[in-house]
Amino acid sequence: MLANRLANRMRHLAKWGRRRDISCFRLYERDIPDYPAIIDWYADADGDDPTKDGDAVAWLFHRTKDDTDEEAQAYQRLAESEILSGLGIQPSRLHIKRRGRQRAASGGREQYERVGTAAITKVIKEFDLQFEINLSDYLDVGLFLDHRSLRQMLRERSQGKRVLNLFAYTGAFSVAARAGGASATTTVDLSATYLDWYARNLANNGYALDEHHRSLQADCLQWIDQHPAEQDRYDIVILDPPTFSNSKRMAADSFSIERDYAGLLKAAARFVAPGGELFFSTNARRFTLDPTAVPGGFGCRDISNRTVPEDFRNRTIHRCWRLAEGWTQRTPAQ
Repeated sequence: MLANRLANRMRHLAKWGRRRDISCFRLYERDIPDYPAIIDWYADADGDDPTKDGDAVAWLFHRTKDDTDEEAQAYQRLAESEILSGLGIQPSRLHIKRRGRQRAASGGREQYERVGTAAITKVIKEFDLQFEINLSDYLDVGLFLDHRSLRQMLRERSQGKRVLNLFAYTGAFSVAARAGGASATTTVDLSATYLDWYARNLANNGYALDEHHRSLQADCLQWIDQHPAEQDRYDIVILDPPTFSNSKRMAADSFSIERDYAGLLKAAARFVAPGGELFFSTNARRFTLDPTAVPGGFGCRDISNRTVPEDFRNRTIHRCWRLAEGWTQRTPAQ
């Protein structure tokens, strides 16, 4: 069943990807109840056919909480066999990920923690942009596919704009802003590793850091709280924080989007120039934005129906809001 489903999805999405000049997409997301898995496909940027020279990344989940270790291992072997058969790839082209729940307790796994050192990387394309991904060493590969539409939206409105990208990860939003003609970008992340990755993503697209386009290694929570916003205003602010973090490098003991988002929105809004806008996104499943948390002087609208890409079966993979300075409507559209 899984092999047939993957083969059919690949036939459809390969044509779809060629038409849109996209070499990576979501193939499968818990489509069949007996196979609870998420599978993404990444083909080389310089290939003519997305079905060739591609790698599959799969997150396999437990079917039931009552499965014994032996039953879980048997299911994983079966699922892997079905994936290889359905996609017609060798085992070296299948990368299995295991994502534990993020917890506030000491020792909980960080979302972007390194889990390997094989350094299996490749460059993929998204429209006419190219991004480096790492298939082996992290729980995520370095590019969130569910933000493809939001990156394109940002690109289309960045001409001549100043853009601030907070919790920037590998800087894909900043690359999109540069491609859209942004006059200045500031890209902030706690990790030097990811900022170096961002610099490589810039280079892949013919850009480089300079006096107008800078990257800053900093704890975003601390930076937006202490940085003098009146000296540094932006036309567009991108705010895509982790759902949870207890990194020892953060000034705060922990961060939870559901607990801390109101203060974060208020602090980030200080950096929005008159007439500017802030895009706030989260993957927290049970998140609800309280209208009273919208900063004063800002209107807010839920734009998630425009930002979830069409290859995603899960239409609630993320939620996204546009906050506009000077707009009078404060009630988020649900």
